[in-house]
Amino acid sequence: MMLLDILTPEGILSLVTLVFLEIILGIDNIIFIAIICGYLPAKDQKKSRTIGLMLAMIFRIILLMGISYLVHFTQPLFSIVTFQVSGRDLILFGGGVFLIYKTLKEIIHKLSSHESDSSKKEKTMTVSQAIVQIAIIDIIFSFDSILTAVGLSRDLPVMISAVVVSMFVMLFFAPYVSEFIARFPTMKMLALAFLVCIGVLLVLEGLHLHVEKNYVYFGMAFSLVVELLNIRQRRLQHKSN
Repeated sequence: MMLLDILTPEGILSLVTLVFLEIILGIDNIIFIAIICGYLPAKDQKKSRTIGLMLAMIFRIILLMGISYLVHFTQPLFSIVTFQVSGRDLILFGGGVFLIYKTLKEIIHKLSSHESDSSKKEKTMTVSQAIVQIAIIDIIFSFDSILTAVGLSRDLPVMISAVVVSMFVMLFFAPYVSEFIARFPTMKMLALAFLVCIGVLLVLEGLHLHVEKNYVYFGMAFSLVVELLNIRQRRLQHKSN
């Protein structure tokens, strides 16, 4: 029955749209996982990336299975004067603060580090530490992503299929993103700046101040193009010298 629901013109259109949406919304998740996995030994990075993205998929499917319960997260829990606070607000606000803290801490370390051997050893982490941090951010991003998906489709089989397909697509591209960020230090700083922006958006969303994410994505895409041109220019200069 699930397959029949998907194999209709409406189902296929919804599936393609939601897969694209999930991949776009999962970019920040991939960047965070890539940065965290950069502090792991090379032999543990693939395993941690896989576990991280599988956790994200599981969280999303669990949330989708509990759509009726998920709706209650948007209902006010309490009020501060005239400001009504819901479970969704608390998750987005707390998640945004966590993401901003972790990212700013990393930026400060990058700016103050002299890339000595001792500083590199200091910043390593265990697989369990990486997975815990990935799991926390997965919950935050999953919640926001699924609420957006529910707004576009009410067909549960289509939504679950979109989550599974998008996660395998991201799982395929995640190693390339990690390798690219690791090869170019300036790209890592750009990725960190992107995560700060996402954290700020989450905090604002938790405070009922909606800012269109497309503006942020466009700004980061433009910055990425500029940085790619800079990398190209540095390579040409290095060859000429």
